[in-house]
Amino acid sequence: MRDSNLQQILDLSQRVIAASGQARAVAAAMKVFGRLAAKEGARGAEAAERLPVCQHTVEAALADLAARPSPLPELATAFGAAEGGIRWNRRKTARSTDEPFYSSHANAMLIGPGGLEERADLEVGVTVMPAHTVYPDHHHPPEEVYIALSAGEWWNAAMDWTEPGPGGIIYNPPGILHAMRSGDGPLLALWFLPVD
Repeated sequence: MRDSNLQQILDLSQRVIAASGQARAVAAAMKVFGRLAAKEGARGAEAAERLPVCQHTVEAALADLAARPSPLPELATAFGAAEGGIRWNRRKTARSTDEPFYSSHANAMLIGPGGLEERADLEVGVTVMPAHTVYPDHHHPPEEVYIALSAGEWWNAAMDWTEPGPGGIIYNPPGILHAMRSGDGPLLALWFLPVD
């Protein structure tokens, strides 16, 4: 059985994305949610670990969601309950010489390789960064949907820097160059990739 907090994160995320009205984002996310509904993966075996950058940044971002319209407070509560069991990592290509980025970001896989639930056909994860941090340009074959859980800006090669606001949705087509950055506060975002 999938962890109840993880299932709640998925259910509430699906509601947020479906309500966005963004057809390409909804279609991409429904690939993920359809696969999740069809079967569950094995429980992940990775030990929970928190990087120093998570201290205060995760809590600050989640606290800001408490006064937002439903279902964002409920999503914050579910994520807060699950967060203690996840393993935070740096981007695989980040090097200690890449300061300040190296020490100023963390990613965690909720579902996918090394996640709370092991899957090879999809990825659901989360990224956190403190104020004034840029996540560098990168690309990957799968399309991607973000739910912004905080203020922050997203960019891709087909759009200018965009501030969706908490609960806002960003869609990145397959293989497109993209990036994100935090402003005066922390950035926290969930991401969803159907892996083909």
